[in-house]
Amino acid sequence: MTENLGIANQSIATAEKILTKRVLWKFDLYILPPLALLWLANFIDRSNIGNARIAGLERDTHLQGNQFNVALTVFYASYIIVELPSNWVIKKVKPNRWLPILICTWGTVTTLSGLVQDFAGLTAVRVVLGFCEGGLLPGMILYLSTIYKRQELQLRVGIFYASASLSGAFGGLLATAILKMEGVGGLAGWRWIFILEGIGSVVCGFIAAIFLPAGIQSARFLTEEERQFALNRFRRSDATAASAPTPEPAADVEKKGADVVEVEEEQPKEVAVFQEDEQFEWGEVIRGFKDIQVWLTAFAYLGIIVGLYSYSLFLPTIVAGLGYGGYQAQLHTVPPYVPAAVLTVVVAYLSDRLGWRGIFILICMPVTIVGYIVAITAQTNQGRYAAVFLMAAGVYPSGPCILSILPNNSSGHYKKATTTALQLAVANTGGFIATWAYTADQAPRYVRGHSIALAFACFAWILVAANVIYCVLENKARRTGRRQSNIDRYRELWQSGKTRAPIGDRHPDFLFTL
Repeated sequence: MTENLGIANQSIATAEKILTKRVLWKFDLYILPPLALLWLANFIDRSNIGNARIAGLERDTHLQGNQFNVALTVFYASYIIVELPSNWVIKKVKPNRWLPILICTWGTVTTLSGLVQDFAGLTAVRVVLGFCEGGLLPGMILYLSTIYKRQELQLRVGIFYASASLSGAFGGLLATAILKMEGVGGLAGWRWIFILEGIGSVVCGFIAAIFLPAGIQSARFLTEEERQFALNRFRRSDATAASAPTPEPAADVEKKGADVVEVEEEQPKEVAVFQEDEQFEWGEVIRGFKDIQVWLTAFAYLGIIVGLYSYSLFLPTIVAGLGYGGYQAQLHTVPPYVPAAVLTVVVAYLSDRLGWRGIFILICMPVTIVGYIVAITAQTNQGRYAAVFLMAAGVYPSGPCILSILPNNSSGHYKKATTTALQLAVANTGGFIATWAYTADQAPRYVRGHSIALAFACFAWILVAANVIYCVLENKARRTGRRQSNIDRYRELWQSGKTRAPIGDRHPDFLFTL
C-alpha cells in the first residue's frame, strides 16, 4: 500500500510539472512578446531624440547652448510625477487596458514631435511625453508580479528589458533607414524619425490590447484546468504573505451552579486575502514608504539610471565624437547593444535559478565601472569605442536585477504597487543628472560626463551591497524566531479595524531574496 501511495504521489508530481511547463509556456508566449514590444517602443520613443539630434534637429529648431539638454530634462519631471498614481489605479482599470492606453497616447505625442518648429514646441511635447510614459515600467513590473512566482520573475523582466538593449541597436538601424526619407513630403529626415516611430508605437499598443490578459483568471488562452491550476500554484506560493492570522473571538463563560464551563484558549485563525480581493488602504502605502529596501534600492537604481539613460541618449553623440559622421555614426551605435542584450537574458536566467538579485548587480556593475575608466583614460578612438561595449555590458543586465528586488521582497498588492513605483520615481530623478552629464562643450572626449557616470556606478554598487547585507541579517533574524512579534502587532491592527490587507512581508516566515 505504501508503495502504491508513493507511485501515486510521483504521478501527481509529474503531472504538476508538465502542467506547470505548459502554463508558463503559454504565459510567456502571450504576455512577454507584447510587453517586449511596449518596452521596445518606449525606449525607442524616449531615445530617438538622440538620433534626431545628429540628423539636424538642433539646426532646424534653432536650439542654442544647452537648450537640447533642457528639453531632455523636462521629460523626467512629468515622468516621475505619474509613476505612483499610475500603479495605484492599474488594478481598477485593468493592466491589459491601462498599458495599451499609455502607449497609444505617447505614440500619438511622439508623432506630433515631428512637427515641432522651435524650442518651446519641443519642450512642451517632451513634458506631455513624460506624463504618458511614466506609468509604463512600474505597471509592467507590478503586472508580471501578479502572474509569475517570485523566483520566476526576473527572467521575464530580463526578456522584455533586453528589448531595451535591442531598441538602441534597432533605433540606430531604423534611424539610418528613415533618414533616407530626407525631403519626402517636404520634411527633414529627423522629422520622419518621430512620425514613423510614433505610429509604430500606436500599432504596438493595439497589439498589446489584443493579447494581454488582465490577470490569471481572465487568461483566455488557458483551458479551464490550466487556469485553475495556474491560480492555485500562484496562491500556494504566496500563501504565507496572503494570510491574515487573526484570533477567534473568545467564547462566553457560562456558570451553572457549581459547574463552570471552561473557555478554550484563543486560537489563531488564518484568513486568506488574495491579491485580487485586496482593497486600497493608505496604511499599505505608508508601509511602502517606510521600507528601508525601497530607499536603498531606489538610490542604487538612480546610480544605475544615470549611466543607463545617458548612454541611450548620448551614445550617438559620443560615437559622432569618435570621428564618425552621418550614416556611419548611426550604424556604429548598433553593435554595443548586442552583447548587452544577450547578457541581460543570461544573467536573468541565472538569477532566477540561484535566487540572487543584488549579488548579480555586485558582479555586473564593475564591468561598467571599468568601461568608464577606459573611456576616460583611452588615448585612441578605438579604445574609447571598445569602452562603450563595457559600459552597456554591465549596466543593462543590472536593470532587471534591481527591478526584481522589491516585487520579490514586498507583499500585499498595494504595498508592492507603492514600493515598485516609488523606487522608480526616486530612481528616475537620475534622468535630470543624465541629461546634463554630457554637454556640447565636452566634445569630443566627454571626460566630465564619463566621470559623473562612473561616480554614480560606484555609488550604486555600495548601496546594493548594503541592501544585500540588510536582507541577510533580516532573514537570519526571522529564521531564529526574532520577528514573531510581527504577528502580534498585525493582529492588533486587524482587531482594531485599521487594516484588512494581508500580513504580507511582515510574516516571520517570509524570507527576502538577496
